[in-house]
Amino acid sequence: MKKDVIFTVPSYFRDDMDIMGYRFGKGEKSCAVLGALRGDEVQQLYVCARLVAYLREVEREGGMMPGKSVLVVPTAISLSMNAGSRLWAPENTDINRCFPGDAEGSTTDRIAGALFDKLKAYHYGVQLTSFYQPGSFVPHVRMMETGRQNPELGCEFGLPYVYVRVPRISDQATLNYCWQQAGTQAYSLYAGKTQEIDEAAAEQTLRAIIRFLNGRGIIRSEAMQEQKSMVITNGDILSVTSKSSGLLRRVKYAGAHVRRGEQLAFILNPLDGSVREVLKTPATGMLFFIQDGPFITEHSPVFQVVAT
Repeated sequence: MKKDVIFTVPSYFRDDMDIMGYRFGKGEKSCAVLGALRGDEVQQLYVCARLVAYLREVEREGGMMPGKSVLVVPTAISLSMNAGSRLWAPENTDINRCFPGDAEGSTTDRIAGALFDKLKAYHYGVQLTSFYQPGSFVPHVRMMETGRQNPELGCEFGLPYVYVRVPRISDQATLNYCWQQAGTQAYSLYAGKTQEIDEAAAEQTLRAIIRFLNGRGIIRSEAMQEQKSMVITNGDILSVTSKSSGLLRRVKYAGAHVRRGEQLAFILNPLDGSVREVLKTPATGMLFFIQDGPFITEHSPVFQVVAT
């Protein structure tokens, strides 16, 4: 294992922030794995830390395939993690909306640019990322529909779903989109939780990355049997949106199989406990996403269901 400083953010008031990368093996740039790009992505950092520890043992035991190399960057935003901020704390900006970056731009533009210069040459790219809303997902693989995506290859992670999503204009400044445009086979992995560690989902995500590296002939190690993945698109996902605001009392959770008309949650009056609304599933399928905050506002998406 070799430890490199990918970029240094200078500071007048504290130690400089070094963005660290961990390299395994020698030869072609086979796969890069990036963890937290936002300051609340604790689960994503944790999975990457476990991957570094795992690959260190694989390399020590001679399990890196000749002529192959892997780069793992656990986080690019430790300053915001220390400050408890999801966005880049000094500028309140999202690094994952700053790619491919600008060496002469703002701090977040320069961080994105330095990262992208290191990552764009890799054949495969894996980003552990999170949703803009707080909540829990079924662990899955996600990619942009750019004409260069390869969902069949995404099935090699062996997670339940491979979600091919039509990009919005703002998505064109994300790492996944820019990676694909640069010729990298890019995959975003959603690891269940964000702001807390979910051991079961973390283990599932870690094994998915190991399975992919094994399947691509980059490492040689034991990998659990994969499950068959289902490729889904925007049209397969139905949202359940609230009409009322109040306290959210959930009775179903991410990963649950539900039937059409089944109760998912109650929205309660926060002062007298009366039920303002009952949320029900619009179709039979699996709960793909669930918002996990205690309060809900009017017209907010609370659940996403993959219809079967």
